[in-house]
Amino acid sequence: MFWMLRANSRLSLENKRLLYIMILRPIWTYGIPLWGAAATSNINIIQRFQNGVLRKITGAPWYLTNQQLHEDLAVERIEQIVTKTTDRHIMRLHDHTNMEALMLLQGLSVQRLQRKNIANIN
Repeated sequence: MFWMLRANSRLSLENKRLLYIMILRPIWTYGIPLWGAAATSNINIIQRFQNGVLRKITGAPWYLTNQQLHEDLAVERIEQIVTKTTDRHIMRLHDHTNMEALMLLQGLSVQRLQRKNIANIN
C-alpha cells in the first residue's frame, strides 16, 4: 500500500488518512482490550509504526514533531486508543449477565512473573 500512501501519491490527504484508519489500524487494534497489561516497550513499537505511516502520508519533514502530526491529522496516539478501548471493555464486563465474565473483573490487577535467582535455588 506504500504506493498509495506516499507523499507524492495522487490521493488526497484525507483519503490517505482514511486508508490508514480503515485498513491498517484494524490490523493492530485486533485484540486491543488485552493490551491493558502490555509492556510500554510493546506499545511503543506500534506507536513507532503509526508515526512512520503518518510521516509517509504527509511527507512531513524531519523537524515536524509527531505530536503535531497527530494533532493535524486528528489521529489519536496508541496509548490513548489502548486506554479508551480497555476502559470500554471493562464497562461492558460490568454490565454482563454471565457470572464467568464478571469474575474476570476480580483479577484486574496486573501481576508480573518474578524471575527466580538460580543461585538461591540450591
